[in-house]
Formats: sequence, structure tokens, C-alpha cells
Amino acid sequence: MEKIWIKSYAPGIPESIEIKKTPMPQYLSQSAEKFPGRPALQFEGTTVTYKQLDDMVSRFAAGLAAMGVKPGDKVAVLLPNIVQVVVAIYGTLRAGAVAVMNNPLYTDRELEHQFNDSGSTVLVSLDVLTPRMIALRQKTHIKQIVSCHIRDFLKFPKKQLFPIVMKKMHLDTPAAPDMYEFTDLVKNHGPIRQPAKSGWDETAIILYTGGTTGVSKGVELTHGNLSSNCQQCTSWFTGFFPGKEAVIGALPFFHSFGMTTVMNTAVMMGWAIILIPNPREPQKILDAIDRYGATYIPAVPTLYNAMLNYPDLPKYKLKTLRACFSGGAPLPMETIKEFERITGAQICEGYGLTETSPVTHINPFGGRTKAGTIGLPLLNTDCKLVDVDDYEKEITTPGEPGEICMKGPQIMKGYINRPEETAQTIRDGWLLTGDIAVFDEDGYFSIVDRKKDMIISGGFNIYPRDVDEVLFAHPKINEACVIGVPDAHSGERIKAFVVLKEGRTATAEEIIDYCKKNLAPYKVPKYVEFVGDLPKSAVGKILRKELRAMDLSKGKGS
Repeated sequence: MEKIWIKSYAPGIPESIEIKKTPMPQYLSQSAEKFPGRPALQFEGTTVTYKQLDDMVSRFAAGLAAMGVKPGDKVAVLLPNIVQVVVAIYGTLRAGAVAVMNNPLYTDRELEHQFNDSGSTVLVSLDVLTPRMIALRQKTHIKQIVSCHIRDFLKFPKKQLFPIVMKKMHLDTPAAPDMYEFTDLVKNHGPIRQPAKSGWDETAIILYTGGTTGVSKGVELTHGNLSSNCQQCTSWFTGFFPGKEAVIGALPFFHSFGMTTVMNTAVMMGWAIILIPNPREPQKILDAIDRYGATYIPAVPTLYNAMLNYPDLPKYKLKTLRACFSGGAPLPMETIKEFERITGAQICEGYGLTETSPVTHINPFGGRTKAGTIGLPLLNTDCKLVDVDDYEKEITTPGEPGEICMKGPQIMKGYINRPEETAQTIRDGWLLTGDIAVFDEDGYFSIVDRKKDMIISGGFNIYPRDVDEVLFAHPKINEACVIGVPDAHSGERIKAFVVLKEGRTATAEEIIDYCKKNLAPYKVPKYVEFVGDLPKSAVGKILRKELRAMDLSKGKGS
């Protein structure tokens, strides 16, 4: 599709950019050289400058090398948005290893699969999770564990009070073989003498996304993918200056959205990252905007809604914000209007997948935005629609739906250990998203449906089969199937349809409690409906679409 929109709708954005083959660890070194005293990380009143961050990263890389980590080895990272997560990721990359990002909310069952599938041999863990991980590592390839404490980067008196006040969020590292303290690795090693020179097309990060077969897939993103997508994003948000901005780090860095649009973009530009470990606390986000004069915030719709609904919102000064990036789910028009009225900042809705590093589309900052759309393809990104049942047939008529496909430097290397699924997803360099979209006469795209059965709740992608598999393992359940139902706060919530085994009884609370023990919190069903049977096709396949239609006809999702 010809990009006629560049000059017409996004006058400040260049028509194309030349991608510099600079990997992210090198960008960190450049920012440390240009802005040595500039805050890189702000965490609970503690400031880490770019010079300090670069030094810690090099020391951590040296520590990993001393532990025996070699280029290409996999280092699993299980941390929220604290100082150590940035150091661990960049230190791993500087050592030439691959950072495998994991969600701290995941259960042992989910983490065991991801550790083994990725072949991770070292784990960087939050202290409260470390005892579990020590027990779990005997089922995995993990040999060494690095334990991190939130208290390590707190100032007096918070540092002294934290273990007392937050007992459930603090643990000393247990005595066990092959255990290391994060602070010891940084203090006891000098900067790495020979930082690894990883290839542009070599894997840098592995991020896990849901699997249609009930098994999550590891997405391999290269150094080129990460750097290219940051360069694409920074060229889009014009009017922001190197070493001058502050970005809210509420999106988790174990997710591609937060990793690229917050952490990596800030490091590339020498911006300050205000770390928010728990994004479910709108007060923390509002405090951070007010205290640090944040100018930019990428977030999912639930965060914008949470801030708008916070009772003490009027007392905060939010006028420093200039741009907001929203993704993960559609943002209601009322939310856009109200947030822009209060802050004066433009909200730009966008779109992407873990497989695309993740950003492919954004409404143009400083240009024409269309609420309800995902905007326009980023620079150096080709986009087309194809017939849902015939990949060879391209859709060229505005308003006609088709599967959205992308080609660009941000497209993943592939799924680790899954060549067949990679081949099904990437054809001739084009990534097939499974999302159904339309474009209008101006070239703006809108997502209208999903070819896949994915549920999006609070910005998290949930493949129903992940939840189905857990429900099927319940001793009282004969069959089960989950769907997404509309929810004003989260976009969608999960509803489970359950067929019990003959003669067995159960309550919705019982099923939900069981899921809480076996699934990450955002994957746990909100609603449970017991039914006599599930709709099936002629070959016995459960028809999820019919369940959605049946539920919709009731006029409610509970």
C-alpha cells in the first residue's frame, strides 16, 4: 500500500529512516558517555545515573562470565520493574548471552516449561520467589540462581524499615548450593574486559507468548529486532530530545511492550525511567508523573482508566505529560477525551505483537489521529491484508476485512524449537498475525476481529487453550472451554464453561480457587458456568465461537 499519509497526516514524521546497526548495549554506552550524570533510573527516591548504570551492567556481565556464562547461553530473568531487571537484561546482553524474560506472577508449572524450553541455565530471581525457584530448579536445567532484593536500592530509612514493614515482600537469600547475591556480583567484579560483540541477527531476547496447543511459545527477538523497533518508535514521536525526557516505567519489562517502548527507547535516548514495580497502583503512577515531571507514558487502557478513576486525581500536576502511547486493547473514546483534557497530552493508540518486537502501527504523534484505529504502519514497515482463507489473495478495497500481515526489521527470528510453527507464521518474510483488520481511505487500520481465539485482558494476551488445559486436569471436570467476555475495566474477562464428570458436584468458587493455584492471576476465570455439554463440530472439536454466540445472546457475561 502506498504511504500517501506521511506528508498529509503526519507532517513532522520523516518518510523513511536508515536503520543504524547499533545494538542496545552499545546505545547504553553511548548514553553513558553523552549523559553521564543524567538520571537513568528513578526508583523509590533512589537515582541511578547513566554512568552508574553502565558500570553496573559491565560488572554484572563480568560476574556472569565468572559464573561460566558463555555467549549464546540462556539467562532467565524473573523480576518486576526494579533497578536489577535493567542491569540483568543489559548485563546478559553485554556478556553475549540471551535474556529469557519470565513473568514473576507465573506458577511453577508455567515457569518449569519456559525454563526447560529455553534451555536456561542461570536464573536471576526476586528474593521472595527464590525459595520456590531453588525447589523448582531440580526439574529444569537451571544450575545457578542470582537473588535480588528490593531493599538493595532503597535509601535510609526505607532500606532499614522495608524488611520490617514488608515482611511478605522481603526474604534473605536461603543457604543453598550455587546461590549468588546480585550485589556481590556487581561489587566483586570489575567491568567486563571484552564485552561480547553479538551479531545483528543473533538472538538477544526470548519472550514467551501463549500457545494455541496449550504450550507457550518462546519468541526469539534479535539484536536487530530490538534496536530497529526502538529506532522506528523514536522517529515517530518527534519533538522529544535526547537526555531531556522522563518516561513512566509502569509496563512490565518482561513484556515486549514495556521492554521496547519504555526501557530500550529510554536507554537509546538517554531518558530517565521512573520504575513502577506494581502497575496496579495508580497512585504510584500519578505520584511519579507529579514528582519527576514525566513527559511520556506508554500504558494499556486499564492503566489510563485506573488513573482517571483515582479519587485524588485533581491534586496531581500532570501537565508535564506531552505524549501517551496506548496499546494492548482498544481505548474507549471517553477515556481518550478525558485524559487528554486533564493532561493536555496527545494519546496515540497503536498495535503490535510479541512477534513484532512489538510495535508495527501507531496513530501519528503531532499529526492526525483517529480514535478506535491502530493508526498507520511505522516507518520501514510494510503492511497488507490477505483473505482469511487464501494467503495469496490480497485485500485492496477499503473497509473489506482481511488478515493483517507485516514485513519489517522488527519481525521476529522465529519461535524457539518450533520450526513448523515459525514456517506457518512467517511466509516469504511476511508475518501472519491472526488478527482481522480493515483500512480506510486514508490508510488507517482498525482491528475488527481475531482469527485466533486469543483473549486480551488488561493488556495481557491469553490463549484460551492455556486455561482449558488447566481446567481439564481438575479431577471433577470432564470438559471445559473458556471464552473472553466484555469487561469495562479490563477489556475482556475470562469465562469458563464447565461440564462436570457424572455424579460430581462443584462450585464456581472451587473451580476459580483451583485455577488460582495453577495459573497466573490474569489467566484465572472471572466467571464459571456449569453446562450439560459443549457445542462440538462433526469431528468432535469444541466450538468456541458458538459458546461466544450463546453467551452473547443471553445479554450478559456472567
